[in-house]
Amino acid sequence: MANVWSVVVAGGSGLRFGQPKQFTEVAGRPVLHLAVEACRPVSAGVVLVVPPELSESDRRIVESSGADRVVPGGSTRARSVRCGLAAVPPEADVILVHDAARPLATRALFDAVLAAVTGGDVAGAVPGLRIHDTIKEVEAGEPEHDAARRVTATLDRSRVVAVQTPQAFRAAALRSAHDRPGADEATDDASLVEAMGGTVVVVPGEQGNLKITSPEDLGTAERLLAARRAGGAGEG
Repeated sequence: MANVWSVVVAGGSGLRFGQPKQFTEVAGRPVLHLAVEACRPVSAGVVLVVPPELSESDRRIVESSGADRVVPGGSTRARSVRCGLAAVPPEADVILVHDAARPLATRALFDAVLAAVTGGDVAGAVPGLRIHDTIKEVEAGEPEHDAARRVTATLDRSRVVAVQTPQAFRAAALRSAHDRPGADEATDDASLVEAMGGTVVVVPGEQGNLKITSPEDLGTAERLLAARRAGGAGEG
């Protein structure tokens, strides 16, 4: 059986959210507690990456998270993941990377990405959802600052997925990918593994695996969690 460790990334400042969203509550529990708990059944250990500076109340939340190791993160997501990797024991075979902002990932989803990595000759596995909207590529720029941008291509949506976490990787591949030049600005660990030639596969994601990005998402997460508990089972 593979030795699996998880890195839960909870180092964001929450500028767009208005506050660090990982410390807000869903159904009476901090978001990061739910994310750590989701990793626990499949992990030999969980590393929690948090902001370098914590308020006293946030520190108490971190201390009661149930994580095996807690480390301060860096100035970017990739740097925070690297801080987490440094705390994962060298004997780990597989490393899961999970965003604290996705507190509703089910055991079935963790099992799916782990099975894809441990059961095949691949470097990584990520969950993905089919996209039903038409996707267009446009000139580079920030949408909120540009009145209009020229379309450069219309993509084949049958070949495009929206990627989620948890993502599973062979430990050696993930560590090597993060050691490569230019890794600091990556927003997705799988892209780093792909860039060095590693094979990454996609398994079906979950519609209920909500990423909390705005205060309104907290209410949606509570409704999803309540419906799941009422049904007595997670998504498959």
